[in-house]
Amino acid sequence: MNGTHNIDAIFKSQIKNTLPTTLQDRIDYLSRIEQWIELNRDSIIEAHFSDLHKPESETELAEIWYVLSEIKLAKNNLRKWMRSKRMGASTLALLTAQSWVHYEPRGVVLIIAPWNFPFNLTIGPLISALAAGNRVIIKPSEMTPNVSNLISGMINELFEPNRVAIFQGDQNVAQSLLKYPFHHVFFVGSPSVGKIVMAEAAKHLSSITLELGGKTPTIIDKTANVKMAINKLAWGKCLNLGQSCISPDYILIHESKKNEFLEGLSKKINDVYGGSYEEKKNSGHLARIVNQRHWDRLDSLITSSIDKGANIVHGGSRDRDDLFIEPTILDSVSLDMKIMNEEIFGPLLPVLDFKDLNDCIKIINQRDKALALYMFSESKSNIREVINNTSSGGMVINEVKTHFLNLNLPFGGVNTSGMGRCHGHDGFLTFSNERAMQKNGNLSLVGLTFPPYTKWTKKVIKLVARYF
Repeated sequence: MNGTHNIDAIFKSQIKNTLPTTLQDRIDYLSRIEQWIELNRDSIIEAHFSDLHKPESETELAEIWYVLSEIKLAKNNLRKWMRSKRMGASTLALLTAQSWVHYEPRGVVLIIAPWNFPFNLTIGPLISALAAGNRVIIKPSEMTPNVSNLISGMINELFEPNRVAIFQGDQNVAQSLLKYPFHHVFFVGSPSVGKIVMAEAAKHLSSITLELGGKTPTIIDKTANVKMAINKLAWGKCLNLGQSCISPDYILIHESKKNEFLEGLSKKINDVYGGSYEEKKNSGHLARIVNQRHWDRLDSLITSSIDKGANIVHGGSRDRDDLFIEPTILDSVSLDMKIMNEEIFGPLLPVLDFKDLNDCIKIINQRDKALALYMFSESKSNIREVINNTSSGGMVINEVKTHFLNLNLPFGGVNTSGMGRCHGHDGFLTFSNERAMQKNGNLSLVGLTFPPYTKWTKKVIKLVARYF
């Protein structure tokens, strides 16, 4: 659906249809999506190539495989997730009572999706929302129109609008949707837009999940296996041409390892993507910047860094018409540069060296809490030092990005990098109301504490307060 004229009718129809969904209903919804994906793989790949020039293998791994993994996990575990969880009494005064947690849908939920992984980050939350029994309205990104059209076609083919509906359009459509009292809002995007979404949700006291981003640091200490770090960072930084909320944003490397790292990473990028700019541009293994506005923003980061004294040690060539910027490594970077004070979200990698790990930790803590933190180290004490003295949504040691792929781990940010968790069981819980339930027995010590507060009652209260 396009525009805003049908939002009111669809929202009211979803609010009105409050009958609970059964386990079989939910599995059926997930199976419909699963089968549709299997039948439309080529179309999914083509749409991502049209919008982002995304390589087929990246779409297979980061868009299709991930979503199918979410579906498989949910279908295999949904009976267990939906089952009420018995809880013991925390006090002897409630010993005769039965207590349990009942998982019920939040109700009607809104998913506002981003453009960088447009299929994954739209359908992934939808799977969790349907698994939890909700009705859903989706707002996909207008920056990836081919993928958004594809998702819209899928939703309209598989679901009645009173179960799942989708509205395409720009920020005006999102603003129109946010005027409604959704029971939960799930937003993936930038911190600046996240603040707007949160403010609008607060008007209705809608619960909210924010998956944002920020500047993800990567530490390479003096004990690190630099060759391993190079191999993993070349992939982690260049995936989707750096347009990822958990992409390594900047490198903090021990001064003794810096030259080896710069030379090795430059060589690795050439080996994988081509030795010349033209080879990289035509390799078929690198995506494109989503649009000219974002290209201009990245171009400005390069220019302002050079103007302030940074050196390009690899890459730097770019083509605005083709929306391409080759992977670019910058050295002689200072903390006051623009590139060190906003999320890069592109193929630029500033490198700073440090002498002492405490200086490294200080740099990280001077910035907002990141969605992820990466560390390459063979020192247990150094790893422990970083864990205990920093904070981030997630942390990965001797690897990058792979925590996103582990659906048994809760994924999410902290403070400016987000709030709430998703993936797997945590996604189910995000879209569920954990309803506290209790059934009292005929006999209860609590009843002995009711007024009037006679001497006997006061003795019982003191006894309960002291021992039970």
